[in-house]
Amino acid sequence: MGLEKLDRLFNPRRIAVVGASDREGSVGAKLLRNLIGVGYRGVVYPVNPFRPTVQGITAYPAMERIPRQVDLAIIATPAHTVPQIVEECGRAGVSGLVIISAGFKEVGPEGANLEKRILELKNRFDMRIVGPNCLGLMRPSVKLNATFANKAAAPGKIAFISQSAALCASVLDWASEAHVGFSAVVSVGSMLDVDFGDLIDYFGTDPQTKSIVLYVESIKNARKFLSAARGFARTKPIVVVKAGKFHESAEAAICHTGALCGEDAVYDAAFRRAGVIRVDAISDLFNCSEALAMQPNPRGSNLTIITNAGGLGVMATDTLIAKGGKLTQLSNETIQALSDKLPSYCSSQNPIDILEEANTDRFREVMKICFKDPASSGFLIIYTPQGASDPVDTARAIVELSKETTRPVLTSLMGEDNCWKARKILRKNGIPAFTTPEQAVSTFMYMWSYTQNLDLLYETPEELAIELSIPTFLREILKKAFDEGRQILTEPESGFLQAYGIPTIKSVIAKTPKEAVKAASEIGYPVVMKVFSPQITHKSKVEGVILDVRSETEVTDSFKDLVARVKQHKPKAEFKGVILQPMIKRGGYELLVGYKKDPQFGAVILFGMGGVATELMKDVSIGLPPLNQVLARRLMERTAIYQLFSNSERSHVNFKLLEEILVKFSQLVIDFPEIKEMDINPLIVNEDEAIAVDSRIVIDAQRISTKPRPYEHLVITPYPTKYVDKWKLKDGTPIVLRPIRPEDEPLLYNLFTSFSEETMRFRFFQVIKEMSHDTLTRYCNIDYNREIAIVAEKGKNEERRIIGAARVIVHPDRKHGEFAVAVGDEWQGQGIGSKLVDIAIEIGKDLSLESIYGDVLSNNLKMFQLCTKKGFKMEPIDEETAKATLSLA
Repeated sequence: MGLEKLDRLFNPRRIAVVGASDREGSVGAKLLRNLIGVGYRGVVYPVNPFRPTVQGITAYPAMERIPRQVDLAIIATPAHTVPQIVEECGRAGVSGLVIISAGFKEVGPEGANLEKRILELKNRFDMRIVGPNCLGLMRPSVKLNATFANKAAAPGKIAFISQSAALCASVLDWASEAHVGFSAVVSVGSMLDVDFGDLIDYFGTDPQTKSIVLYVESIKNARKFLSAARGFARTKPIVVVKAGKFHESAEAAICHTGALCGEDAVYDAAFRRAGVIRVDAISDLFNCSEALAMQPNPRGSNLTIITNAGGLGVMATDTLIAKGGKLTQLSNETIQALSDKLPSYCSSQNPIDILEEANTDRFREVMKICFKDPASSGFLIIYTPQGASDPVDTARAIVELSKETTRPVLTSLMGEDNCWKARKILRKNGIPAFTTPEQAVSTFMYMWSYTQNLDLLYETPEELAIELSIPTFLREILKKAFDEGRQILTEPESGFLQAYGIPTIKSVIAKTPKEAVKAASEIGYPVVMKVFSPQITHKSKVEGVILDVRSETEVTDSFKDLVARVKQHKPKAEFKGVILQPMIKRGGYELLVGYKKDPQFGAVILFGMGGVATELMKDVSIGLPPLNQVLARRLMERTAIYQLFSNSERSHVNFKLLEEILVKFSQLVIDFPEIKEMDINPLIVNEDEAIAVDSRIVIDAQRISTKPRPYEHLVITPYPTKYVDKWKLKDGTPIVLRPIRPEDEPLLYNLFTSFSEETMRFRFFQVIKEMSHDTLTRYCNIDYNREIAIVAEKGKNEERRIIGAARVIVHPDRKHGEFAVAVGDEWQGQGIGSKLVDIAIEIGKDLSLESIYGDVLSNNLKMFQLCTKKGFKMEPIDEETAKATLSLA
């Protein structure tokens, strides 16, 4: 990814401004003035072939005439001149470029050709490019302002990355008034090279950055974006506002899934899966990022509101309920304590109205009581400048008492003058302060959304028995349909579901009324009869389904009715007979499970209400494969139909079976990039069983005619089955070597707790007394695109144990990787360590790394000897540690 070169963009020692100008108001003039007028300590070289000096500084006619090596070149010249300048920069050894110029792909084919030429030069000279068509970038800590904006950013802890140059400039104006500071500001423009994924990687490891905020219009490389966001969402909140919320695809959809999976809904699902918080407005971006940096994450949506203005408490409550939050149901003890302290005419119920007469002491007493209430997930204190309470004194009381709770405290102080001073005191002490209650409540709910997203990322799933081998005969079915020129598989052909263990209803095709009577007798009455035609995918739209057929006469009559209905509604359709199925007698819920390929995010899975009203009700939730048990449950929980059958006393649904079906469906999607869309509708589920009654599969002809690359249709790398292997220890004990999974957390915990102090120190360079869930998920719940861990597993079923593990973590530059190996004390000396090192080397080669390395304690003699034997170069780091490096190139 070339992140080391990004550092030259944000911490350059020498900068060239190509297109620097004296002309007042020009972009070239503003760029140079912003660089030399804000205290930047590096050297700036104007480049202008027509002037010996620009703004009093010696100018150079071309890049090669500059006497020193330049780190960063900023280009602000007409588009047609840019490729030549980029080439000159490459020949001069410049590693970073910011292309301000516009007039590229946004203006048509000629501009796109210019971009193609620039990209070729970028690759030839190994440069990194921000832009084109951008505002530039800022790094306030080093007083770098490489933009033509009218305002400079103040130093702060937020990295702001925007796809819109105009919005970037507007935010800088707003931030100046709102006293919001930045660790960096980047206008990415057309993202010819450097994109959101690169910048999340860079600022994710930047010690100056505490949170990352994004203005997104589109995502260029979804896989890179999701991988980077998932990598840092836990440690640095990533907040995004996405424009184009209601853009609709004009392409007609064959399946219900295609019609229901709108572009914006897929973005929502992707952000959730990556742990990213999506907000609705620009102001929310910074409110949310600051609050998350200041306060702990809420563990629920129960908010306790304390106010000296009852009306504002009601408005805050309205906003809370509208956004899916809840007022805390205060305990009887809390209500009694409040009643004892407050006058009888004050409200002791939430929201707690202490009235306009309240002084600071009353605020203090109420906060003391409420902060102890166990049901509260967070607190909002609303102050208006009335009565006896001074805003500054109240702010100081809030600061003092907030130290007594581990839950988030937010405030809203309405007014200026002293309220402005009070808000400043609160923010300085890490307490978010807003001018309106609605802003505060919205921020609290976004914080809760962040908590939920992290739980989605790192909750340990239950293990489900899923077969990972691909049934090879299914590809022959797809190939046969493709050779026949068919786009859609018929129901009887859709043996895909049965092959993946998804229960399906028996289906028989009958071409004549006589065949239909015979089939109905074999199936058993009553039966369902459906039109069988390649041109009719939604049978209900042509009245192509007849239910509860109970006799031979009814079968014959229904056959004729279906022929007539096809002729009436779709006369050009080929009628190939009818499909007969047993009539399901038991009640249940009709659900939809579907899949489609999104142009940005690849495979997406949909779950929701099924049946004939699917597209009318639009009660669906979208997720990205691969799914596990937790992800499957969360996918279901986001629908109204789930809330209906989970909250109803009369409904009994086999949730575990539904989870298994979704995970199996996800595996089917992973294994077959040749499928473009797929529906199960309806999937009928009750307390005992679930059965797929109707299904359709749409073929991706392009993927059948050209062999697809592995997992190219996925943006999240699935479980790497290629590393699953059987092996034997020296004593003959059989073990399985396989990649780690999120479900392995309990097994890994047992391995770590079995380590002796010496083994623990050799692996972690310290003795860790307790392995928390958060720590263990870092080892189990990994992104296989960035790291691969292999475990050695002994035993079966309940007797399974992990007895050793190896891990390779890929550097963001994708050139090097760090490895580590650990073996349980009881199993050392059985050859596991040597085998795991071999696997680490194999993984490094598979990932095309130039080298792998690991740190080894000097007294870890066994590891020293093993690494030396494997060809690692051992170099001392200090008296206690050495670095083992193996070249793989």
